[in-house]
Amino acid sequence: MVQSVKLIWLDGKLIPWEDANVHILTHTLHYGLGVFEGIRCYKTHDNRSAIFRLSEHVHRLFDSATICFMTIPYSADEISNAILETLKANEMQEGYIRPLVFIGDEAMGLHPQKNPIRVGIITWPWGAYLGEDGLTKGIRAKISSIARHHVNVSMTKAKICGNYVNSILAKLEVTRAGYDEAIMLDTDGYVSEASGENIFIVTHDLIRTTPLTSVLAGITRNSIITIARKMGYTIIEERFSRDEVYTCDEAFLSGTAAEITPIREVDDRPVGNGRPGPITKRLQEAFFDVVKGKDKQFESWLTYL
Repeated sequence: MVQSVKLIWLDGKLIPWEDANVHILTHTLHYGLGVFEGIRCYKTHDNRSAIFRLSEHVHRLFDSATICFMTIPYSADEISNAILETLKANEMQEGYIRPLVFIGDEAMGLHPQKNPIRVGIITWPWGAYLGEDGLTKGIRAKISSIARHHVNVSMTKAKICGNYVNSILAKLEVTRAGYDEAIMLDTDGYVSEASGENIFIVTHDLIRTTPLTSVLAGITRNSIITIARKMGYTIIEERFSRDEVYTCDEAFLSGTAAEITPIREVDDRPVGNGRPGPITKRLQEAFFDVVKGKDKQFESWLTYL
């Protein structure tokens, strides 16, 4: 359950949480054309608060809107400032941030015509997306029968609201079977990503992740690649098959919500020894040092409140 806070930023104003409602004919509600971001603010080691890679998230929000023929009625700086304003107004030291750009109500039908483009910014406390045990012990994953989007069907480089029906179906399929997360294949049968996270595997100290073909360009994914290379690891972007996941030494997921979550089992097969591997744990520790402001070489990734 989402824990409510005092205020939500909607169309340029901070309003009470319970008043942030939309009309039942809101176009995005019916047809799914809207874009959003997931961003985290962390309480840092020195008791300050910092948003992780704010500018990159806002830039991707605008890119997603461009792909969808949506013109956001605010500048990138205005959205960034509104995110800071909303966190401060809710007196949040850390938490999750959800900017949402959606098409309002007026005309109905597939063509949104001149319906207004509306913007909301919601913040709330949110711990480990796949559970605290998932972060420390790893999760059980299953290959879903639901294929990931084809690049010319759903615009895979945009974080589009309606795209996530694909993810929801995969997630429901595997969780109903008792697993924690779905791993999805692309339309050629190669491993794509999880329902809401990018995937990495480690084999003989070589780290691999799916290239940016059918997958969203994850900002946490990019951060892990950068951090890993700084630590001296070899990391490559290339396709791999499901049986390579079965036989890898380590595997983990990355994402704003999931952060770095180890995978301990895939399709009832243990990954490595069935526990988070040493490289995964080192990268996880390094990542949390970065977001909590302990690693000064990545200070530019933090926007302090």
